[in-house]
Amino acid sequence: MSDVSAPVIALGHRFADELPELAVSWQAAPVPEPRLLVLNEPLAVELGLDPQWLRTGDGLAFLTGNRLPEGAVPVAQAYAGHQFGGYSPRLGDGRALLLGEIGGRDLHLKGSGRTPFARGGDGLAAVGPMLREYVISEAMHALGIPTTRSLAVIGTGRSIVRENLAPGALLVRVAASHLRVGSFQFARATGDDDLLRRLAAHAADRHYPEAGDALGLYRAVVGAQAELIAQWMLAGFIHGVMNTDNMTISGETIDYGPCAFMDAFDPATVFSSIDEGGRYAYGNQPGIAQWNLARLAEALLPLFDDDQERAIAKATEALTEFRGRYAAATLRGFRAKLGLTGRDVDDATLTSLTEDLLALLKTDGTDFTSFFRDPEAAGGEFGDWIRRWRSLDPDTDAMKRVNPVYIPRNHLVEEALTAATDGDLDPLHQLLEAITSPFDERPALSRFADPAPPDFGTYRTFCGT
Repeated sequence: MSDVSAPVIALGHRFADELPELAVSWQAAPVPEPRLLVLNEPLAVELGLDPQWLRTGDGLAFLTGNRLPEGAVPVAQAYAGHQFGGYSPRLGDGRALLLGEIGGRDLHLKGSGRTPFARGGDGLAAVGPMLREYVISEAMHALGIPTTRSLAVIGTGRSIVRENLAPGALLVRVAASHLRVGSFQFARATGDDDLLRRLAAHAADRHYPEAGDALGLYRAVVGAQAELIAQWMLAGFIHGVMNTDNMTISGETIDYGPCAFMDAFDPATVFSSIDEGGRYAYGNQPGIAQWNLARLAEALLPLFDDDQERAIAKATEALTEFRGRYAAATLRGFRAKLGLTGRDVDDATLTSLTEDLLALLKTDGTDFTSFFRDPEAAGGEFGDWIRRWRSLDPDTDAMKRVNPVYIPRNHLVEEALTAATDGDLDPLHQLLEAITSPFDERPALSRFADPAPPDFGTYRTFCGT
């Protein structure tokens, strides 16, 4: 391994150059005993990185931010945010670091030590939560849902204090950018309209070059988020902590903390241990997304129009597009899930069929993911519904191309993370084998398609901060 030659790597620093008011130059904490736990080799190749070199000592030093190429400008990013509805004017990367841009995307660390935004935290992360983000984000990518990606998880050789002592780790994350609703909230709060204007131009150029102006940018973000949340709902995904600092401008899913996939269908499903009121329950996610986008509109108002009343009117009109975009994306998604794409089924019939199905699923407690793979296996209370669905001549082969066999089921995720924390990575790799090819049924992986056993009990997830 030591004979692998070091590649020439260039990390851009466009964010730091164009928006220095939102960037604090910083260095990652030294990692005493780096150990590669998992490496996403296809993503590494996509970024122009040599997976073999990344496994060497020099490669690990690069991935941990301890040995960066000449000219790199690592920064902690500043942002604000509404957390569970309460506004925090100064959040930022408390335990994260933007190393720079590579292949047109951000290369970012999570768990890399305290920064000036740490707010009393230790800036570190544990193996379990970092591997959870790796697993869930790569599953989302395989399902075709826009998401940040995970390049690697590296054990640090430290023990960190959480509920108990836990082995430390950091995540190497890749994203179209880390611009958030909270980035605009922070810029607006400075009172510097030039900064706000430059941030909007930076975001538009990176993500929506056709936007034209700030209102066009806003409309694009509204549309991207409507499509994203529809995909979450269709997959039964629950983010768990939809604060405004956790909503991207790019439309990618970001910051996987207490996230999970729903087993039995229930709009009130909450997994997060800190969401006692159910603010971010599965069924609330579309409404929360719209609320977050209203906060983005408030931040952008000075760029919409010099007259505040006209600016508010423009923002309100643009925000109303969310509901229609979300409804259309959801209906389109259910049309595919039920094998009715290309069939002569009008929207009213499809809407009625879908609403009746969701009511049955909630009453019956049937596994949400498994049902769509083979509706006729449900039987029982679903008999009349299945006859209605069958009368529409569904394409069951097409259904198998959009409805997964494998998702990161909660009991399997916990099994893999517990084993990995104890040093056994085999269950993790088996789970990744299943979920990164979620539509391809493989008999040897049948246990990964099974719902949770009855004794799994009430499931609670944690942020892992």
